[in-house]
Amino acid sequence: MSSEFRAARAAFLGIERSLTGRRWAARLADERMALAMAQRHGLPDAICRLLAAREVDLDGVPDFLEPTLRKFLPDPSHLKDMDTAIARVVRAVREGEKIVVFGDYDVDGATSSALLARFFRAIGGNVAVYIPDRRKEGYGPNTPALLGIKEQGAAVVITVDCGITAFEPLAEAKRAGLDLIVIDHHIAEIALPEAVAVVDPNRLDDASPYKQMAAVGVSFLLAVGVNRALREAGWYSNGRSEPDLRRWLDLVALGTVCDVVPLTGVNRALVRQGLRVMADRTNIGLAALADIARLREPPGAYHLGFMLGPRVNAGGRVGQADLGARLLTSEDPQEVGALALRLDDFNAERRAIEREVLDQAIARIEGLYGPDRTGLPSALVVESEGWHIGVIGIVASRLVERYGRPAFVIGMDGALGKGSGRSVKGVDLGAAVIAARQAGLLVNGGGHAMAAGLTVARDALPDLARFLDERLAPQLGAAPAMRELGIDAALAPGAATQELVDMIERAGPFGAGNALPRFAVTSVRVNHAQPVGEGHVRCTLVGAERGRIEAIAFRAGQTALGPALLDPARPILHVAGALRIDRYGGRDSVRLQIDDAAPAAGSVLA
Repeated sequence: MSSEFRAARAAFLGIERSLTGRRWAARLADERMALAMAQRHGLPDAICRLLAAREVDLDGVPDFLEPTLRKFLPDPSHLKDMDTAIARVVRAVREGEKIVVFGDYDVDGATSSALLARFFRAIGGNVAVYIPDRRKEGYGPNTPALLGIKEQGAAVVITVDCGITAFEPLAEAKRAGLDLIVIDHHIAEIALPEAVAVVDPNRLDDASPYKQMAAVGVSFLLAVGVNRALREAGWYSNGRSEPDLRRWLDLVALGTVCDVVPLTGVNRALVRQGLRVMADRTNIGLAALADIARLREPPGAYHLGFMLGPRVNAGGRVGQADLGARLLTSEDPQEVGALALRLDDFNAERRAIEREVLDQAIARIEGLYGPDRTGLPSALVVESEGWHIGVIGIVASRLVERYGRPAFVIGMDGALGKGSGRSVKGVDLGAAVIAARQAGLLVNGGGHAMAAGLTVARDALPDLARFLDERLAPQLGAAPAMRELGIDAALAPGAATQELVDMIERAGPFGAGNALPRFAVTSVRVNHAQPVGEGHVRCTLVGAERGRIEAIAFRAGQTALGPALLDPARPILHVAGALRIDRYGGRDSVRLQIDDAAPAAGSVLA
């Protein structure tokens, strides 16, 4: 268990319960490791504290600070069935057979589809992309779509970010004469679907240590393997140019970040290198999307997760499912401009629908358990007729943030409901959903540890809720401890400099598995606070020595944090958050993105 969750130590700054109901905890358990890093590697104390808190060992520091694909990218052939998949794809390319990439409609699926489409085009392959409609076809391969693809002349179908539990559709397609290759990363069952090859690091019989790769990462390994096999077969000796696969790492980075897989090891190397590629704006679809999102700085993992990713997702959620993949694949400047505008409009629509569904879900939960949340089950299961299935995953994430436990949000449509679940660290949601399906409680379902999807009959909902509660309770704990907020260090406002932020960035990119550094800015008053947007608060924090820092708190209106920041009495607070560079108006300045706050009175500094 990481230092962030070891509750035995004293609360950071003495904050046992913050304004958002969390205990503040120091991420760094052992100061000696940070000191040893500074002595051996000559690094600043701030960097060493971050690395030690993230359990980087002394010998691993250089590779952590500069993760390279040469060091971290595995040989594709280590995955079961990969060599079989490579051989079939190589034959299809050499014989001019039509290949169809069948992708999921989320960002991981869209980037996987675009990556393979671009790769096959570059090597002279005959390729097309198919993205199913979320409402009409649902998740993953379906029989009518696959049979239609066969009728249109396809010989090979490669499913990406889906397919590992599509037993019946793949069996029907095989009987119709399609050769199927599954490229997935979701948790598999003992039985595997009928296919030429099933490549998934989460196959139960695969000992791969790379089980936390996103589907786009596995798709990249397929491209690496096919490229190598074609080179060895002399494919590039007859006037054909071998492509540089690194130019598509921007797609790998986007899918990896947005699927919220841990940014450690190979994932972190892929994202670090992919961000550099993205900064060159060679993918005109991504460039158009960055422009429409008003991204005017070199992209970081934050921009991928909160600006670009939601817009790519928006087509699949509330609009046309294939728009994201089309945007990322197109080389037509006019087309990508139009697609970026449509996706931006769909994203605004998605936000409005999301707010409505979230408000209804919170009202239902707190109507059952009261504002003090007495008796909350280990897994929240909330459903309603007509909830838009395109936003239920996002709403589930918001419920996890609010209640600190796994949540499933289910949109009912008559006798059936489609649901999406999100989890907390240490609770394996995908395994629970597969177990529920095997117990006969679900029509369909699957996923991975942190996210899962399901289809359930209305009359099975009570039994499903009990099953999930009983199964997940031991993982969550019979009496869950108060949620903790990890803090890396305390700072005075004047110490939050651009130089400090530049040093911190060396430990990035940050995200799941490599937590964004968080600092407590101590003993500050709030000046010039004002509400902005949809429940956000913008303010200036001023310290005792007159040092100041600009700050913003997103969705602060949903907790006691917002009223405290807007309090005209201006109480003295400790404020916790992440430091960012704000480049608005052409002037760089440091801004604190506020996560939490607590009254300074009664703390160890008071």
